[in-house]
Amino acid sequence: MVTEQFERILHQVEKPVRYMGNEYNMVEKDKDEVLIRFAFAFPDVYEVGMSHLGIKILYHKINEREDSYCERVFSPWTDMEQKMREFNMPLFALETKDPIKQFDMVGFTLQYEMTYTNVINMLDLAQIPLIAKERSENDPLILAGGPCAFNPEPLADFLDLVVLGDGEEVIDELLDAYKLNKQKKGGRDEFLKAASRIPGIYVPKFYEVDYRDDGTINSITSISDDIPRTITKRLVADLDKAYYPEKMIVPYMDIVHDRIALEIFRGCGRGCRFCQAGIVYRPVRERSADTLLKSARKLIESTGYEDLSLVSLSSSDYSEFDKLLPDLSKMLKSSGISLSLPSMRIDSFADEFKDDIHALKKSGITLAPEAGSQRLRDVINKGVQGQDLYDSVKRALVMGIDSFKLYFMIGLPTEEQSDIIGIGNMVREVKYSRNSLDKNIKTANPRITVSVASFVPKAFTPFQWVAQDSAEQLKAKIALLTTGLRIKGVFFNWHDPSLSFIEAVLARGDRRLGKLLKRAWENGCRFDGWSEHFKPNVWLNSFAEVGVDPHFYANRTRSEHEIFPWDHIDVGVSKDFLLSEYRKALSGVTTPDCRTSCSACGIQNITKGVC
Repeated sequence: MVTEQFERILHQVEKPVRYMGNEYNMVEKDKDEVLIRFAFAFPDVYEVGMSHLGIKILYHKINEREDSYCERVFSPWTDMEQKMREFNMPLFALETKDPIKQFDMVGFTLQYEMTYTNVINMLDLAQIPLIAKERSENDPLILAGGPCAFNPEPLADFLDLVVLGDGEEVIDELLDAYKLNKQKKGGRDEFLKAASRIPGIYVPKFYEVDYRDDGTINSITSISDDIPRTITKRLVADLDKAYYPEKMIVPYMDIVHDRIALEIFRGCGRGCRFCQAGIVYRPVRERSADTLLKSARKLIESTGYEDLSLVSLSSSDYSEFDKLLPDLSKMLKSSGISLSLPSMRIDSFADEFKDDIHALKKSGITLAPEAGSQRLRDVINKGVQGQDLYDSVKRALVMGIDSFKLYFMIGLPTEEQSDIIGIGNMVREVKYSRNSLDKNIKTANPRITVSVASFVPKAFTPFQWVAQDSAEQLKAKIALLTTGLRIKGVFFNWHDPSLSFIEAVLARGDRRLGKLLKRAWENGCRFDGWSEHFKPNVWLNSFAEVGVDPHFYANRTRSEHEIFPWDHIDVGVSKDFLLSEYRKALSGVTTPDCRTSCSACGIQNITKGVC
C-alpha cells in the first residue's frame, strides 16, 4: 500500500530523489531473513542527513550483522509531508518503503537542538505514539544518540532509551540484548531493564526528577537499586581497531557534503570553554596514517567520488600530518580527486606541505578567531593570538588562496562593546594584509565572508553556568557590527538571535520542556533550523500556552552548586574541573592544550589509560 501511494505522489513533490533510495552502495537484504529491523532516523532533510558521518558508520556496521537490517529515514520536506498526510501515508524507510512503525527500533541522531520538533513530527507521520509511556508492545523502541543526547531531558517524554557516546562501541551490545529478549519472548519493559544495565545506555523512564519551589532541581534518582545512578558515556579507545566502512552510499542528488569523509581523529585537546564537542568527545584519539591511507584507497575504489574530506574538530592538529598529507595527496592526484581540508589552522602547516596544498583544489580557508580582542580570547581559552590570524592569512595569500571565511561569536561571557568593535578592526586587518607582503609576491585581493553566531551556553562546558544575552542585546550588537563591517569586498552574515534564544532554552532544558516541544509542534513548528521555517512568535506563544518561562533556562546565571538536568550523565570530564575552568575564565586565565599539559579533567577515569 505504501509503495502504491508513494508512486502516486512522488511526481507531485520537490526533489523526489530524496525519497527514492536505490543509491549506489545501498544495502539490500531479505527482510524476512533478519531478526532485527532498525531504522536510522535523521530529523532533517535527506541532503543534510546523508552528509552526516555517523549514519555512514552505523548504517554499514549494523548491516554487516546477518541478524539485522538497518534502513534509513529522513524528515520529509513540507511538500512531501502535506501529501503524506493527505493520503494518510505512514513514514517509510528508503530501502524497502516499509512503514517504520513495523520496525523493531527507530534510532534518531540528535545533532542540533532545533531539530527536536522534527523528531516529534516524524513520530507522528510514522503513526507511532509520541509519548514513550503510551506505546504498546507492538510499537518500535525509540532511541536517540549524538551530541545533543548528552542532555536528552527535553525529549525524555518521547524516548525509550538514549545511547551516550560512541555509537559503534555500544550498538552490538544493544542489538544482542534485544535479540536475546526477542528470542525468549520478553516484553518491552524487560528489555529496557536489561538495556539500562549496558554501560552507556540511559532509559529516562527509570529516573525521577524532584524540583524545588524556585524551579531548580532538588534531586535526580533512579527508581530502583538495580538501575545505575549515573550513566557513563561509551568510548572507542583505539580508532585503528574501530569499525570504519569500506563503502559509503553515493546519493543521486547533490548533498551538503558530497564527498568521501575520512575521519582522522576524534576529540580535541584545545579546551575552548564554549565548545561542547571539545568536552564530550574527549580524549583525543587518532587513526594512524597507514590506516587512513588504506581506508582512503578502499573508499575511492568503492564510491567513485571526486572529492575527499578529512574530518575532525581541528584537522591540522593531527600528529601524523607530515606522513599522511604527502602520501594522500599523491594518491588523490593520481586518481584525479581533490582534497578538502576543513577545520584547518593554516599557520600550523609546515613549509614542506606548500606544494601539496598548491596542487589541490581550494575552496578557501576557514579561520575562527571567535572574539575581537585578546582579552576575550583568553576568557574563552581560544589559544590563539590576533597575530596568528594575520600570519595565517598572509601565508595563505602567498600559497595562492584568496578566499577566507572568518567565524566570530557575540554575547560571550564578560564581552564589552570594545570587543565588538574589535571584530571590525580584525576584519580590516585581514582585508588589507596583502599590503604588508613583499611587493614582488603577486596575490589576489582577499575575498572575505564574516559569519557571526550568538553564543549559546551548552551543557558540559565551563559556560554551562552562564546566562545568555537577551535577544534584544544580541540584536544591538549585530547592529553595531553591521556598521563596523561596511568594508568593500567583505560579506557579513549572522545567525538569528531569536533562534539562538530557543536553542539555549533547549540546550540546558529539563524534562519539563517536553510539553513545550509538543505544543510548539502542534502549533506548526518544524524545520526550525531553516530560516524560512523558523517561527519565533509561535515559539513564544507556545511557551505562554504551557506556562513555561524560557528566560529561566536561557537568561539566568546558575548557582555554582545548582544540580543540572544532566548531572546523572557522566561524560568523563568532572563538574569540578568545568567549574574551575569557569572561574579561570572570569579571571581571564588560560589553560594549555591537554596534549601538552594534563589538567586532570577526569577523563582518565573512563579511558583505561588512553588520554
